[in-house]
Amino acid sequence: MQTVLFHSTIFGPIHSRRLGTSLGVNLMPSDGKVCTFDCLYCEAGFNAQGPGHTGLPSRQEVRRLLEEKLAGMHEAGDPLDVITFSGNGEPTLHPDFDSIIDDTLALRDMYYPDARVSVLSNSTCLDRPSVVGALRRVDNNILKLDSAIDSTIKLLDRPTRQSFTAAGVIGQLSQFGQDCIIQTMILRGTHDGHMIDNTTPAEIEALIRAYLAIGPSEVMLYSIDRKTPAEHLVKVPREELELIAGQVRAAGIKVLVS
Repeated sequence: MQTVLFHSTIFGPIHSRRLGTSLGVNLMPSDGKVCTFDCLYCEAGFNAQGPGHTGLPSRQEVRRLLEEKLAGMHEAGDPLDVITFSGNGEPTLHPDFDSIIDDTLALRDMYYPDARVSVLSNSTCLDRPSVVGALRRVDNNILKLDSAIDSTIKLLDRPTRQSFTAAGVIGQLSQFGQDCIIQTMILRGTHDGHMIDNTTPAEIEALIRAYLAIGPSEVMLYSIDRKTPAEHLVKVPREELELIAGQVRAAGIKVLVS
């Protein structure tokens, strides 16, 4: 089984194809995975590997480790474009997520005032006012919407909450409008005998309707870039991504293909 991708709270910096030189923050365990989705394509593996034994890092530990790293990079003259919250699961699940965002913004202003703070979220905790407030304060509020059709979401993203629906999350995403970026993984393949394909005309039409309802500043379309825990997924070539992007742009929505 493919296991967790990140083995520390602060990792990198790495080069992100979408964000530039990125210093990562993992608010989940360093030896396990905790997530409200169990996506077929997740680089950190399936949830079945378990949450590990280290637990979630405390707010104080995150601040200490992040400041040590930023101070060292600043002293060495290393560049930094963005501080990115991602990791072994859903970062907004951390009980101190909003306070950690405040700490991060303060440290960013101290050491790298031109760097952006980004959060990569699967959009499942938008019913929590503290999470919504924290996401409004970051520079890049990047929220997942892989499909606007419930059956595809259940096959591709596999939400752990049975109450999660496309209509529900689209309504929650719409509260951000221009204060969010929507990120959509485009792929096709099979898993456990089921065909998964969010490139069909019906899927793209539903996504465009959802994007129009949300009104984000930008949509990011991308496909598989690394090994996935589900073995029979197919990367959509860039040429096809660009064709899909053209349909989205025709609806008046800004799109980045990566």
